[in-house]
Amino acid sequence: MRIAQREKEILQKVEEKIARGPYEASWASLCEAQMPQWLAKEKLGIFIHWGVYSVPANSNEWYPRNMYKEGMPAYEHHRKTYGLQKNFGYKDFIPMFRAEHFCPAEWMELFQAAGAGYVFPVAEHHDGFQMYRSDLSDWNAVDMGPKRDVLGELKEEAKKRGIHFCTSSHRAEHWFFLGNGKTFDSDIHEPLKKGDFYWPSMPEADPEDLYSRPYPTEEFLDDWLARTAELILNYRPRLLYFDWWVQHEAFKPYLKKLAAFYYNCGAEWGTNVAICYKHDAMAFGSGIVEMERGGFAEAKPYPWQTDTAIARNSWCYTDTLIYKTSQEIICTLVDVVSKNGNLLLNVGPKADGTLPEGDKKILRDLADWMAVNREAIHGAKVWRKSSEGPTKMQEGQLDLLFEGYESYWNYAEKKGYSGTAIYTKHKPLSVSYGMGIEEHDHEGRIITLEYDQFYLVTCYTPNSQTELKRLDYRMTWEDDFRKFLKSLDAKKPVVICGDLNVAHEEIDIKNPKTNRRNAGFTDEEREKMTVLLNDGFTDSFRYLHPDEVTYSWWSYRFKAREKNAGWRIDYFLVSDRIKEQITEAKIHTEIMGSDHCPVEVDLTF
Repeated sequence: MRIAQREKEILQKVEEKIARGPYEASWASLCEAQMPQWLAKEKLGIFIHWGVYSVPANSNEWYPRNMYKEGMPAYEHHRKTYGLQKNFGYKDFIPMFRAEHFCPAEWMELFQAAGAGYVFPVAEHHDGFQMYRSDLSDWNAVDMGPKRDVLGELKEEAKKRGIHFCTSSHRAEHWFFLGNGKTFDSDIHEPLKKGDFYWPSMPEADPEDLYSRPYPTEEFLDDWLARTAELILNYRPRLLYFDWWVQHEAFKPYLKKLAAFYYNCGAEWGTNVAICYKHDAMAFGSGIVEMERGGFAEAKPYPWQTDTAIARNSWCYTDTLIYKTSQEIICTLVDVVSKNGNLLLNVGPKADGTLPEGDKKILRDLADWMAVNREAIHGAKVWRKSSEGPTKMQEGQLDLLFEGYESYWNYAEKKGYSGTAIYTKHKPLSVSYGMGIEEHDHEGRIITLEYDQFYLVTCYTPNSQTELKRLDYRMTWEDDFRKFLKSLDAKKPVVICGDLNVAHEEIDIKNPKTNRRNAGFTDEEREKMTVLLNDGFTDSFRYLHPDEVTYSWWSYRFKAREKNAGWRIDYFLVSDRIKEQITEAKIHTEIMGSDHCPVEVDLTF
């Protein structure tokens, strides 16, 4: 009753603030809000992913979801390390999250030295544990775990140093985040009611479907609105950040209402505030455009932000972090700032409240660099061009040599469009480019190397594009490519490598039903692959691993790689007559740095 009454009171405050204006719950009104001026000067912020998920320190911050999802590494790790999920569930990590060495002053000293002008701790992640004092849930860091107001302490320390305090809520995704725990005998089971830590644990949504069902209920949406409003009222963040799922159609009226409430609060406080949003969650101009692990090719006349992590493979602390180099992060910062953007750089503290040595080293390297270049970064203003010269590669622009290797390149005539390359230790007998067909040979898609015992062909197959605009051309390409390969195969065996832009069977894609008519998984494209394989070629990976579910590509959107929502579209195909010579075929999912990962085939001749 206490929590229900408090929620009612907060929702009433939301309505009252909207009624008093000046901003209404409409995109037209919200687009009139002025974005914070300080953001243009403070080019670097620090994102902080810290919570109960830091205790297992395994995989990534999606451990709470993945420990309940059979087939995920975290599922097996949990059983091996902690026992069955019904006996030791995610909630049982909370008493282990003690933060006994948490010192906000030490953190802020490092952040400020590194050049950060604002800080962005995650107030509540998808797991549903609040890192702040809350009247809307007992599952918070003041009442459990550290028994400290983590958010409040960080805000006070930031205030002392003149660092702008911001925060983020990832509560929206809690609707489905733990739902897999209901599919087997775990500690997540009905009945669940509002106020329970695991509530509502609904079936997992399709992250790419803005209308995915089951829709969040009014009860859950009210909870989301009240929790976010409580954050605003109690902590007065200068910026507010949402993760991707608030773009779901069900959130739209609630998001407009929340934005109007927040912007009206800012007007009442005498300061401009803003929401950082992803994708199309909000109308352009009503907040700050946010990109996760991405950026723009050209400078923009409006403020925007990209968030990325110090580590390649996780946003929170784990014991298997793969760190970026300091130079890489500095280059990202310079690129983003040159295009009128801000960099929100994420760190992941340990469960005890200390920053990992790898995080601290990068922050110290940034501090050393900022000692020389701070004025250039914080004094930067947008210009028509972000750099001298072209930003898209053309023939002759890249001369990347490796000792002992020959290299061969095929460039598209259209700047920055497509292209292929091969590095080899063995000089070929001959080299050719394209298929010898005018219609196809202007996009740099094929290189063929001839050796004594085989041909090596690298291929980048044309994408059918949005709304399948290029599907007809793709069909022509497929027929001509197959004929080209057959002409080579008539002379000697062929090894084909490349991004063939098709997930052949349902086993090769995470969500076959929802992607049925999307480029790369149409019936037409899949049939062309079937025809090719039936015409004398073998899929090397599937030949050795007929039932293995492994992907080679993940969208940069919707945290697809964290959820392993991928596609297998990169292949080594070989002529049927040498398939018995395949000794190994691998997909190196452990290698980061691209939306694709490398594929491998080993053959004996």
